[in-house]
Amino acid sequence: MKLRTFCRLVLICAASMAIAGDAPPAGPPKAEVRPVTEDYFGTRITDPYRYFENISDPQVQSWIKAQADYTHRTLQSLPGRERLLRRIVELDEGAPYNIWITRRWPNGDLHYLKRLATENLDKFYFRDARTSAERLLIDPERLGTPETHVSLTFTVPSPDKRYVAYGLAAAGSELTTLHVLDTTTGRDTADVIDRMEAEYVPPAWLPDSAAFVYSRRRKLPPGAPPTEIYKQSRAFLHRLGTDPEHDPVLFAMGLSPAAPMADVDFPALVVAAGSRFAVGQIKHGDARELTLYAAPLDSLASGDIPWKKVCDVDNEVHDYTVHGDDIYLVTADGAPHYKVVRTPLGDPRFAAAEMVLPNGAGIVESLDAGRDALYVGRLEAGLNTAVRIAYASAATPQPIAAPAGMSSASPMCVSPDVDGAFVAAQSWTRAFRIYAFDPASGALSDTRLRPEGKFDAVGGYEAEEVQVRSHDGVLVPLSILHTSGLRLDGSHPALVDGYGSYGMTMTPHFRPTSLAWLERGGVLAFAHVRGGGEFGKDWHESGRKATKPNTWKDFIACCEYLVKKGYTSPARLAGQGGSAGGILIGRSITDRPDLFAAAIINVGCLDMLRFETTTNGVPNIPEFGSTRTKEGFEGLYAMSSLHHVTDGVAYPAVLLTAGINDPRVEPWESAKMAARLQAATSSGKPVLLRIDYDAGHGIGSTKRQHQEQLADEWAFLLWQMHAGE
Repeated sequence: MKLRTFCRLVLICAASMAIAGDAPPAGPPKAEVRPVTEDYFGTRITDPYRYFENISDPQVQSWIKAQADYTHRTLQSLPGRERLLRRIVELDEGAPYNIWITRRWPNGDLHYLKRLATENLDKFYFRDARTSAERLLIDPERLGTPETHVSLTFTVPSPDKRYVAYGLAAAGSELTTLHVLDTTTGRDTADVIDRMEAEYVPPAWLPDSAAFVYSRRRKLPPGAPPTEIYKQSRAFLHRLGTDPEHDPVLFAMGLSPAAPMADVDFPALVVAAGSRFAVGQIKHGDARELTLYAAPLDSLASGDIPWKKVCDVDNEVHDYTVHGDDIYLVTADGAPHYKVVRTPLGDPRFAAAEMVLPNGAGIVESLDAGRDALYVGRLEAGLNTAVRIAYASAATPQPIAAPAGMSSASPMCVSPDVDGAFVAAQSWTRAFRIYAFDPASGALSDTRLRPEGKFDAVGGYEAEEVQVRSHDGVLVPLSILHTSGLRLDGSHPALVDGYGSYGMTMTPHFRPTSLAWLERGGVLAFAHVRGGGEFGKDWHESGRKATKPNTWKDFIACCEYLVKKGYTSPARLAGQGGSAGGILIGRSITDRPDLFAAAIINVGCLDMLRFETTTNGVPNIPEFGSTRTKEGFEGLYAMSSLHHVTDGVAYPAVLLTAGINDPRVEPWESAKMAARLQAATSSGKPVLLRIDYDAGHGIGSTKRQHQEQLADEWAFLLWQMHAGE
């Protein structure tokens, strides 16, 4: 699974309040050193905390709990922390509710996720187009316990709208169990399926609304290695009212010679409304390149599915959508910015696919089929843009301009049985709104489905886009947010965010909570480093495996730029990154500890030499490499922050956060890094380990959990920056 964070989950905004004064509690507990030395192709590497990997060991648990308690007491003791939290809550709850549309229906009905300002979790609703009446269908707040919350992981209505297949996961674990709601009774059916594999493709209903296809992990015996958990998942067909343990397997390793796959592949089935074909998707770990097959939809129940290959890894297909009997493919084959091609599902031939949108200046980021046309999301000059392409051959792309005051526009909630599209529009200084695109007039209109909050478009702030020359002369985009007329005197607290993995991009967005920083003269910046997708395939390839050092070197260059130009100074500069972004931040502070006052590493990948031994490590080999080869070891060692911590170096203050139920990055990675930094640093600055025992990677956390964590992070930063009001 990708290590992405709340799309991004740990993508941060910065804030400030005056933090000063009181001394924190006595220091955190020291970790016992039990060195384990291994030889990697002639290089001997010593791991002082290998025993942490047995996180169920009572001694390890005791140390982590003591660290968590110490961190909690320290952060709670900061006098400005509670005031900061109150401001974050006020800003976060400035709109009556937040909403995300998940399904548009031909008659105008809507299904959506919604969370009132006073609520903690998203809930699932249906709205009748004739009466505008809203009906609450699924309320996860009623399904958890006082100790453990549950959250929705997917919601898929059946074609007749009678049923909803939905997933629940507890405490941010992402261990999803499928349930089926019968909306006519308001009660769940007896259909319950655990071990769901829905990260890449959620369940899909068949046209009769009596059955659906889904992917599921195998049941492992007790004590099975964690590296086996994601292997040999399979795609099934389930008919309502039957025992899921007897569901037929439709798509899996070893099932069909026509569709071979490896044990580390993720198989899934896709069924598009109005199509006579099913698509068999194979995701090769976290590699972007897909293998796709097609077969008649009515053959799924036959036991002999005639799969035909649509594309393979060497065709470099990264995304696709289906309209009727055609499949549209986003491919990097000879197109570093990606192109869109079309081929029939009944006789798919990639080599003869028809060109729909050639490689151009814009980076293709998304592709969705409406009833009337394709809707393509592109990235142009760092901004999201939307394009409509009619289905007629050689149709001219029709740009969809962003509304006035918004810099970015992205297609959303496009349905193959509905004309037009919804468009999410936003900017660095204005929160997103939902517009409807009318293909007949070409006009956008505000749906008013998401009400404008009182902090969604506050004036007096601006965003700059600059290009920073990196260590090798390459220009790296940097987005900088601040108050209008900011004096460049080096006095401002600055927080710089980065990620740089999987070809993911950071595009304009605004969260009202960022005002708690900006309104006090703070600077918030986003470094668009290599490893991301800001300039297409080549930008991604220039920051992965052996080229990964470009990721943190780009970030360092961006931070140096902010200092040089007077936005901030090293005494007021912090970096933050989460998940795979932990590589970027960890290596930035180990390469240039003098550049930063503080750093925040959220659920970070920090021991890359051992990442491959974890549940999520094997799927990530395509992105990061493997220690089984000399080249792979050298690349992983270079990006492993833990192994670049040196005794006696004055490191900045560091706050590491982790969720104890994280299925993507084991919390022992953060624990190891905390122990190593605490033992090594000579600066006297704190190194804190924040553990949430009701959370995982951040996905599925409650609103209150996010607010509390933001308050902790920003209070910590401003305490270390000595930032006064």
